[in-house]
Amino acid sequence: MAYSELIKSFDRIRDYMRQFYIYGFKSRTEYDKKSARSYDNERRRIESWLGDFMRFRQTPDGKNVFLSVDSRSIPSNPFYNAFKAKSFTIGDVTFHFYILDILQNGKEHTVQEILDIIFDEYLCHFESEWQPDISTIRKKLKEYVSLGILKAGKRGRELYYSRTEDMVDLSRWENALSFYSEADPLGVIGSTLKDKMDEKPEFFQFKHHYMLHALNSQILLQLLTAIGEKRRIKFINASRRKENSTFWHFVLPLKVFISTQGGRQYLLCYHNRFHALQFFRIDYIKEIEILEEETDFSVYEHYCEKYRSHLWGTSDGVGFNVDHLEMTLHFEDNEQHIPRRLEREKRNGRVEIVDKNTCKYIVDTYDASEMMPWLRTFIGRIEKLECSDQKVVDKFYEDLEEMYSLYGGEE
Repeated sequence: MAYSELIKSFDRIRDYMRQFYIYGFKSRTEYDKKSARSYDNERRRIESWLGDFMRFRQTPDGKNVFLSVDSRSIPSNPFYNAFKAKSFTIGDVTFHFYILDILQNGKEHTVQEILDIIFDEYLCHFESEWQPDISTIRKKLKEYVSLGILKAGKRGRELYYSRTEDMVDLSRWENALSFYSEADPLGVIGSTLKDKMDEKPEFFQFKHHYMLHALNSQILLQLLTAIGEKRRIKFINASRRKENSTFWHFVLPLKVFISTQGGRQYLLCYHNRFHALQFFRIDYIKEIEILEEETDFSVYEHYCEKYRSHLWGTSDGVGFNVDHLEMTLHFEDNEQHIPRRLEREKRNGRVEIVDKNTCKYIVDTYDASEMMPWLRTFIGRIEKLECSDQKVVDKFYEDLEEMYSLYGGEE
């Protein structure tokens, strides 16, 4: 098949973009899941969208290709470009422009009237055997109504179609578009709206910007749709250990979690086979299919909320056993931001003020070891750290000793 810059399967390009961004040290021969020709085609596509961010390094094993993106130096996420290169059939493109052109004057038309105009005013100028039928036109009109591009009104037994009125002045929303197109998990929508503006607003830059997760947008939309409609789904989990897996997981999606530390996205769901709540990394999920509605959704939702009451991150430890942790902090008179930060970041814990310079953080959680990176951010102010799982405390102080041996200098 001849090379085309447009794509049919986003899952494939999604995988290659992730590989180039995370594993840029690989040479061409190490991408052995597909043929060399497939690799070359996908590399060319990515280079056409992200040429300014492609880098190459020559090694004894061959040329390595990788993506280098510094979120602090660019105002918008370049990975959104991949969603704007979808391939279309000739019919899709032709009908799109014919239908919108016919309805651009604001008049309403039935499906038969639209078909007649296509034959009488458009196709008559071309020598082609291609003959659209009324069912194809009706299907396209129905699709555009569902997308909000067109609206339909019934008069008698006929449906009349017209274009929806675009009354939004995007220039009044440029600040919001500039921010949410980067900060929102489905920011690709805002990026597409920004493309309609003559001058793209570029007001914000982000220090911790997990750009790669833009590639999860399509999956995330399907998950949020299923949660909103209280429907079960099935999907394939293609983790690094099971890259070629064809096993379908049948689940009821309940919540989407996004890590504040690493930006990684997770799905919390009830697994039909294991009869338990389970987390899946969203960047490993592919081929989602939305299934039937769950009539007892509120029961599972209550189960989910109860489960979350002792959850720090995405680990439920061993057998849902709960660890009790207490951390006592000292802060100076001019450091009132410390107790305020604890209140802001406490999650399922609580904060007690001991005196004007001392406070205590208390939490019961499934896996206290998950808190370790957060606990370390208070080093220098911790007076006392206690946990029912002594291994957590031991690990904390072992890390301190190791850090001191590396950076503390000689006695």
